[in-house]
Amino acid sequence: MPDKSKKAEVIQNYATTSGDTGSTTVQIAILTERINNLSRHLGENRKDKHGQRGLQLLNGQRRRLLKYLERTDYEGYIALTDRLGIRRGQRIVR
Repeated sequence: MPDKSKKAEVIQNYATTSGDTGSTTVQIAILTERINNLSRHLGENRKDKHGQRGLQLLNGQRRRLLKYLERTDYEGYIALTDRLGIRRGQRIVR
């Protein structure tokens, strides 16, 4: 889990309006930060099976949110995935 200052920075960077902490884009950005931190941790601690399960759960949650964003706001989905550097090479041209 990122510390409060890092989480506040992520929220500030991806918020659509002031006070926006729960939009889909902000949730995906926070999950991406958590996934990156946990991936670094698991690189150093390969036998942490509970951490691996947590990573799988976070990836699933982010995947569901990305699917929702792709359905509802395709242009926003493209912009967010490019900005976060995720989902390369899997885009469908519409």
